[in-house]
Amino acid sequence: MKKFTKKHLIFVSFMLFSMFFGAGNLIFPAFLGFSAGEHVWISLTGFILSAVGLPILGVAAVAKAGSFQTLARRVHPVFAFIFPLIIYLSIGPGLAIPRAGSLAFEMGAGPLLPEDWATAPAVLLIYTAIFFGLVFWLSLSPSKLVDRFGKLLTPIVLTLIFIIFIKSLTMPTSATGTPQGDYGPNPFFQGFLDGYLTMDALASLVFGIVVANTLRAKGVENKKTLSTCVMYAGFGAGLLLAAIYLILGFLGAYGGPYGQVENGAQVLTHVMAHLFGQSGTILLSVVFTLACLCVSIGLVTSCSQFFTSVFPRVPYKTWAIIFCVWSMATANLGLTEILNVSVPILGAIYPVAIVLIVLALVHDYIRSYSSIYIVTVTFVGLFSMVDMINTAFLAHKWNMVLVKFPLYAHGIGWLVPALAGVIIGYTIDLMKHPGKRAPVEKEAA
Repeated sequence: MKKFTKKHLIFVSFMLFSMFFGAGNLIFPAFLGFSAGEHVWISLTGFILSAVGLPILGVAAVAKAGSFQTLARRVHPVFAFIFPLIIYLSIGPGLAIPRAGSLAFEMGAGPLLPEDWATAPAVLLIYTAIFFGLVFWLSLSPSKLVDRFGKLLTPIVLTLIFIIFIKSLTMPTSATGTPQGDYGPNPFFQGFLDGYLTMDALASLVFGIVVANTLRAKGVENKKTLSTCVMYAGFGAGLLLAAIYLILGFLGAYGGPYGQVENGAQVLTHVMAHLFGQSGTILLSVVFTLACLCVSIGLVTSCSQFFTSVFPRVPYKTWAIIFCVWSMATANLGLTEILNVSVPILGAIYPVAIVLIVLALVHDYIRSYSSIYIVTVTFVGLFSMVDMINTAFLAHKWNMVLVKFPLYAHGIGWLVPALAGVIIGYTIDLMKHPGKRAPVEKEAA
C-alpha cells in the first residue's frame, strides 16, 4: 500500500473544495459585492465567517466526534436519525443538487443557445438528463474522486477563476455603488446571513464520510491520524474558498459598469462581457458547468453513501440512480422555484447545525453535562421552526413578538434561546447530581 503523503493531502483538500464549490458559491459573493457597494469588505467579512468559517468548524467537529451520527447521538437517538436525514435531503436531492443542475443550464448552456431554445422546457429536460447521467456515471466510483477532482476538475476551475481575476486587474475599475437594502445599516450581519445560502456548513457535516472513506482508500487507517487529516483537508479547502470569495466579491463591487441586475449570475455576466467581450460568455459557461458538475457529483456520492449505511438492503448504485433521477425532475421546476423553497428551509435548519458544531468543538468541557445538548438543540430548533413559519407562511405576522429577541433583526435571534439552553441544560445536570459532575456516558461507535 502506498504511503500517504502531504501531496495526497493537498489533493484531498482540492477534492473537498470542489465538493463545496458549486455555482451558488459563484453567484452569491458576486451579488454581495454588487449589492454591498462601498461596504463590500465588511459584508465579505461576515460572509466568509459563515460561508468558510462554519464549514471548517463543521469538518473539524465531525472529525473530532468520529462521525456525524456519533455527534447527533449526543442529543438523542431519534434526533440522530431524523436530523441527518433532513440535512442529507436538503443539501442533496431536495435543494442543492437540483439547484446545481438548473444553474448549469441557465448559466452554462443557456447563454450559448438560441433564445427560443434557452427557454424551451424540452431543451431543459434533455440537458438535465445528460447532465445527471454524467453525474451518475462519475459517482459510481467514489474512490476515484481525488483523481477526478483533486488532480483535474478543481485545478481547471481555480485556473479559470484566477485568469478572470488577473484580467480584471488590467482593466479600469468602476467606483463602488451605494449599499442596497440591509447592506447599508447591517453590512456584516447581512453578509453573514448570505453565507447560509451556500449550504456549506450543512455540507461540512456530511462530506466527512466521503473524505474519511477517501483517506482510508489511500491507506490512512489510524483513527487519530484520520481525524487530523480530515481537519487539515477542511482547513485547506477553507483557504481556497476564502480566496475565491474575495476575488468574486471584488469583481462584483468593482467590475462594472452594470445595468439593472437581479442576481449574481447577471453580475458575473456583465463582468465577463466587460473583461473578455463575447468570449467571456463561453469562459463563464465553462466555469459554471464545471462547478455545478463537481458539487453534484460530491453530493450524490455523499448522500448515496449515507443512505446505504442507513438502509443497507438498498445498494449504493440504486441510491445514486434515485437521487439523480429525482434531482433531474426537480431541476426542471426552474431555478426561481428552487430558491424560493430553499431560503426558509435553510433558515430553519442552519441555526441547529451551527449550535451542534459549536457544542461538538467544546465537548471536552461539557461532556459531563449531557442535558446541554438536548435542551439547547430543542430550544434553537423550536425557535427556528417558529421563525420559518412566520416568514414562509404568515407574512411576518408574528414579528411583533419575535423582534423582542435580541439580534432578531440581524437574523440571529436564535442566539438567546441557544444560550438559555446551555444554562438550563447545565442546571438540570447539576440538580441531578448535586455536589459532583454528571456521569459521562460512553458514546456509541
